[in-house]
Amino acid sequence: MRSAFAASLLLLAASVAVSAQQYKVTGSIPIPGEGGWDYLYADSGNRTLYVAHNTVVDIVNLDSEKPVGKISGMKHVHGIAVADGMNRGFISDGGSGVVVVFDLKTHAVLQKVKAGMNPDGILYDPASKRVFAFNGGSHDATAIDAATGKVAGTIELGGKPEFPATDAKGHVYVNIEDKSELVLLDPQQLKVKERWPLAPCEEPSGLSIDVRSRRLFSVCDNKLMAVVDADNGKVVTTVPIGQGPDADRYDAARKLAFSSNGHDGTLTVVKQEGANKYSVAETVTTEKSARTMALDRKTHKIYLAAAKLGPPPAPSEGDPHPRPSIVPGSFHLVVVSPQ
Repeated sequence: MRSAFAASLLLLAASVAVSAQQYKVTGSIPIPGEGGWDYLYADSGNRTLYVAHNTVVDIVNLDSEKPVGKISGMKHVHGIAVADGMNRGFISDGGSGVVVVFDLKTHAVLQKVKAGMNPDGILYDPASKRVFAFNGGSHDATAIDAATGKVAGTIELGGKPEFPATDAKGHVYVNIEDKSELVLLDPQQLKVKERWPLAPCEEPSGLSIDVRSRRLFSVCDNKLMAVVDADNGKVVTTVPIGQGPDADRYDAARKLAFSSNGHDGTLTVVKQEGANKYSVAETVTTEKSARTMALDRKTHKIYLAAAKLGPPPAPSEGDPHPRPSIVPGSFHLVVVSPQ
C-alpha cells in the first residue's frame, strides 16, 4: 500500500513539474512619453536596453530595470543595432530616411547617414563590419561601413523587407513581407544570393537564427513560425503561434525560440525536440499590443513593449485600416522571466 501510494505521489509530482510554467510575467517598466513604438534591442554586455519609441530611443538599464535616458531628434524610429567593439550604435529613422550613429557610452549622436526610403529593420554584421538598413519604402538595403559611416552600396531586394538576421560568418538573411520569402544576402559582395519561398507561411515579419543548428525562425501573419534550413532555404517544419506576431528571438543557451503576438497578447515559446522537430513548449499570456521584444542573454529575461489601446481613429483614404489609439501615459515594458 505504501509503495503504491508513494509511486502515485511521484507520478503526481512529475506531472506537476511537466505542466509547471517555465516563463511568466514578473514586472512592468513604465516608460514616459507618447506615441507608437517599434523594435527593442538588448545590449546584454553593456547592460543596456534600447527601445524605439515614436521620435526617440528610450534607454533602460537592464540591471535596475529603470529608464536612464533617451536619444532624441528623430522623426520615426524603427530599430537599433549595436557594434560593441567599435563603441557605436545605429538607429533607423524611417521618418527622415537616415541611419543615426551614436556613441554607446555617452549616447551622443555622432553622425547621420542617408539611407533609402523608410529604413526599418537594421543589423550589424560582424563578418563584414557593416551595418545594413532595410528600407521598407524603396525595397532595398543600404550597406554602411560601421567604423566610418560611409555608404558601401545598395542592394535591391525586390520586395518589402522586414527583420534581418546574421550568422556572423558571411551570410545575412532578411524576410520579404509582401513576397512571403526569405532572402540570403552576401554582405561583402552586396548582392542577393538566394530567394527562398516560405510557404505555407504568409507575410513574415520577425526573424532570428540558431547559428549552431543552422536554423532560421520566421514568424508569419497566418499564425505560423517557419523553421528554415539556413544553408539550403528549405522549410523543415512549421509551428503554430499566436495572432499578430512582429518579432521573434532565439535563446541559444536554452535552445528556445520566442514569438511575440500582439493581437492576442501572448508569447509563444518553441523548443527543439530533434533535428527538424520543433513544438510549442508553452504559451505565456502577456498583454494585447505586446508585439515586439528583446532578449537579455545574461538573465534570459524577455522585454516586450506595450501600451493600453483605445478605439481606432476613423478610417480615411490614406489609412483605411487605422491602428487603435494609444492611451496617453500607458506605454511600458512587460517583463517575462524564466522560472
